[in-house]
Amino acid sequence: MDLIVNLDLQLFTDINDFARATPWLHLPMLILSTYALVVYAVLWVGAWWIARQQASPRAMAAVVWAPIGLLVASAVSAPIGAAVGEQRPCRALPHIEVIGKCGKSSSFPSDHAVAAGAVVVGLLLVTRRLLAWIGVIAALLIAFSRLYLGVHYPHDTLAGLALGAAVSLVGWLVVRVVLTRITVGLSNTPLRPLFTTAPARTRAATPATTTSA
Repeated sequence: MDLIVNLDLQLFTDINDFARATPWLHLPMLILSTYALVVYAVLWVGAWWIARQQASPRAMAAVVWAPIGLLVASAVSAPIGAAVGEQRPCRALPHIEVIGKCGKSSSFPSDHAVAAGAVVVGLLLVTRRLLAWIGVIAALLIAFSRLYLGVHYPHDTLAGLALGAAVSLVGWLVVRVVLTRITVGLSNTPLRPLFTTAPARTRAATPATTTSA
């Protein structure tokens, strides 16, 4: 256990030294961390567009689940953080490079990382195309930014990523059938353009019966 703690602290120190040596990167990392939800919203719109073009009820159901999964993961994370009550490195460690606000909530797990893990799973459930991998990279960079800014330890971020991904995936496995049915149902209402670009099916006209004279 001591070895793991030491490795964790050493990794944090190395990242903090990197932050100290790269002042030109401070603002981009701070912006990425501060506006993480904006990044996720843009990715979600992209996923919605792809699912809509695919005309796949399952993919659209995954789009619907993605923000719900993020909220559920955050709700699961909150009591864990309150129970652990770990002090953030920016408050516990003197003389480190701290960029931006330190924050007063528990360091473990990282809320940003929890959201990042949930977003990664949500995107990959919808598509394996370029957008998903852009989202994966963006989410991992957002999680890394919390280390770079000096407000979380590596174990906070890794635990957050794992928790967010696990909650989102398990939740999807539980609700996917119901959400897919709901999506199919809504696709047969005036809301159809929000769910698919495929034309609505029309009943084939019944051929007229011919009678011989």
